[in-house]
Amino acid sequence: MKKPGTSIAREGYPFIGYAAFLTLISAILGYQLIALFLLAATTFILLFFRDPERIAPEDSNGVLSPADGKIIVAELVRDDRFHAEEVFKLSIFMNVFNVHVNRVPCGGTIERVLHVPGTFLAADNTKAHLKNEYCAVSMTTDTGAKITFVQIAGLIARRIVCRLEPGDTVTKAERFGLIRFGSRLDIYLPSDARPAVQLGQKVKAGESILAHLE
Repeated sequence: MKKPGTSIAREGYPFIGYAAFLTLISAILGYQLIALFLLAATTFILLFFRDPERIAPEDSNGVLSPADGKIIVAELVRDDRFHAEEVFKLSIFMNVFNVHVNRVPCGGTIERVLHVPGTFLAADNTKAHLKNEYCAVSMTTDTGAKITFVQIAGLIARRIVCRLEPGDTVTKAERFGLIRFGSRLDIYLPSDARPAVQLGQKVKAGESILAHLE
């Protein structure tokens, strides 16, 4: 069996290249302290855009985490922006040290992609999901369930990348985008979903099971 490896998300190439170029120029010109600072910055950017391979568990009813991070919300809610009925909401907070490549939680068909501009509150702020810029993806899973996952910009994270389009057929754990630099991802599931995580738990995109659908 081939062991999982680590690559770099293509969205990171310009940032890494630019930081590495400045580091090299500073070193050539003899600005040692500046070169050391830029080397540290280049290393941080390189780590931020790391994109490790993930092995999805064999679970046909399991909903995988779309992001690395920590569970900060797990509750039944009503949010008319995405669903008319009561749904079960999970929120994952990503700090700057987490892997930021996002993955599709279930196989199925993309129904809608909605990108809405907004403010840039801290991603763990209780009003961030309402006021911040976000990109919401609604889909019908292979089992017929309706779910929505939402990339939310944060205080530092001001660039949402989502490569999905309506009509796309996706597979579970498939990469679909990222958020620069650190933020939050919410997922809305049917109210009868059986949660498999709890508040404060750390999860990994494409590997951790968040819940099971009925």
